[in-house]
Amino acid sequence: MDFINFIGFLAAAGTTVAFIPQVIRSVKTKSTKDISLVMYSLFCIGISLWIIYGIFLNSQPIILANSITLLLAITVLITKFRYG
Repeated sequence: MDFINFIGFLAAAGTTVAFIPQVIRSVKTKSTKDISLVMYSLFCIGISLWIIYGIFLNSQPIILANSITLLLAITVLITKFRYG
């Protein structure tokens, strides 16, 4: 792995892991009243576009991190619809 991809994976890990506490809290408490549906919806669209961009660049850090982040964000959205 080259240095640039290493930095990419570190950045990806940091930003992706940041979502885990919100997902855990939302699922555990079944409370999403303070979470903006519009913000998370727009965020999911943006992340989807990042994945497409990463595919065009053939950038594994972009594809992997944003795929995981999208799954985490969708989990929060599902929790919002289910319990919100």
